[in-house]
Amino acid sequence: MPLLTMLPTRHGGQRQLPGWSMQRFICEQNVAHFERLLDQATDPALRRTLEGLLKSARRDLAMLESALSGAEGSPLEARRRRLGDAQTIRQQFQPEFDASPHPYMLLDPAPGLCIVDINDAYARATLTSRSDVVGRSLFEIFPDNPDDALADGVSNLYASLRTVVKTGQPHAMAVQRYDIRDPQGRFIERHWQPINSPIHDRDGILIYILHHVEDVTADMVSPISAAHDPDHPST
Repeated sequence: MPLLTMLPTRHGGQRQLPGWSMQRFICEQNVAHFERLLDQATDPALRRTLEGLLKSARRDLAMLESALSGAEGSPLEARRRRLGDAQTIRQQFQPEFDASPHPYMLLDPAPGLCIVDINDAYARATLTSRSDVVGRSLFEIFPDNPDDALADGVSNLYASLRTVVKTGQPHAMAVQRYDIRDPQGRFIERHWQPINSPIHDRDGILIYILHHVEDVTADMVSPISAAHDPDHPST
């Protein structure tokens, strides 16, 4: 199924969109295209193929949007956030953040969706380390498993982060399969219960997004599968 790469002009010719706008346009068109095809398909095998293509298209769009605008909905929100007192906010919650036994990650909602910090519990749960992830893009560190055609962790997480920015309220996601990489770079199955929450300064300006997860893999996979996962504690 070919990608749409050009727009028609009034005179029947074609004009090329600027680079980023072109990519966004293609991604949006692909999502809409596969949604229409999926609505019309009745064959189970075809539907499964289309579901994989749709999730891949949504992932591509989420990756592009996160790079272009982060989780921020408008340039006005970005300008307001730059006026916020991020340093004071960090000082207020950092001790509790570090000491918590629950996994937390702090995100900058600006373009790139960079990881500001993780606590030790998050590092243990995701088999990462602070030094390896801080300052890097969220989806660079946590991409979808390329061997799972139906993986939708990236697109669902991004949608939740955008919801937090739009509403200014916490957003609890449904249990999400989101595989992670082990120290050897191999993807291993994980299921999470994520909650994303806004962190505002005293003037109500969004400064960070706090990402909290609980590993619920043991509740979602068979005991036999869990027993063959050396990186996951048995229960």
